Amino acid sequence: MLADLAAQESSAALARRLHRYTVPALLCIDEVGYLSYDGRYADLLFEVVTRRYDAQKPILLSTNKAFSDWGQVFPHAACVVTLVDRLVHRAEVIEIEAESYRLKEAKELSASRIKQRRAKKH
Repeated sequence: MLADLAAQESSAALARRLHRYTVPALLCIDEVGYLSYDGRYADLLFEVVTRRYDAQKPILLSTNKAFSDWGQVFPHAACVVTLVDRLVHRAEVIEIEAESYRLKEAKELSASRIKQRRAKKH
């Protein structure tokens, strides 16, 4: 979404694209925090969040970072505190502390392969 917004070459095109992310009944934003972004991306996310906040439209957002660490995601952005404030106001924050299912599957697969190799040796 952020790359899509940043790629708009005119103010009119950006306005149309912002509208696209403002109108859905629910906007899902996945994996915020896996990459770092410059201030422009933070400003664009802030604009989407603000428009949806003002329209009282929900956002479902997943992140691997605590909101207190979003300064690392958007290191040069002045709007991070306000962005997080709008995201969490009137929000239900669900914190999931669990082992990665991919890591769990990898461990199980590795154990299975070791067991198979040992069985072949005997």
